[in-house]
Amino acid sequence: MQLKIKHKHHTHGETNRRSIVKSITWRLIGSLDTTVIAYFVTGGDFIKAISIGGFEIITKMVVYFFHERAWIKIKWGKRIEDLPGVKTADTKRRSLVKAATWRLLGTLDTFILSNIFTKNIKHATGISLIELITKPILYFFHERFWNGVFWGKREFEELKNEK
Repeated sequence: MQLKIKHKHHTHGETNRRSIVKSITWRLIGSLDTTVIAYFVTGGDFIKAISIGGFEIITKMVVYFFHERAWIKIKWGKRIEDLPGVKTADTKRRSLVKAATWRLLGTLDTFILSNIFTKNIKHATGISLIELITKPILYFFHERFWNGVFWGKREFEELKNEK
């Protein structure tokens, strides 16, 4: 069901600064998760785990930033009207679909990096498959947290500057 938003900050989108900060916070959470998973899948190989987790900080921050900017342009799942007690412009369904699209991109990146650093297709597959479970859960909660943060939303920034 499409709802209507009356406040400008929902229709004006988010700033690049907000997307960058979201990219950094997500990457810290995501890379720590990847490092821990890689450590266990590789039988405790700390160097390989750190290599995979460390290198993906760079690759995934870039991919995440562009994923975030693309989703800002997608209107599906955005509320068009404020409702009493609703604090965010994104529906839960939008957050779930956004998490799924990111996970597909993230899994591909993890698989490629894991295969490069382990030179073992079974390890790369194992790390990627485990992330299919852990990452969507972590990402969903990351998105729900950020939906409640108004810093970096254009309307909020405009109101703050007017005062």
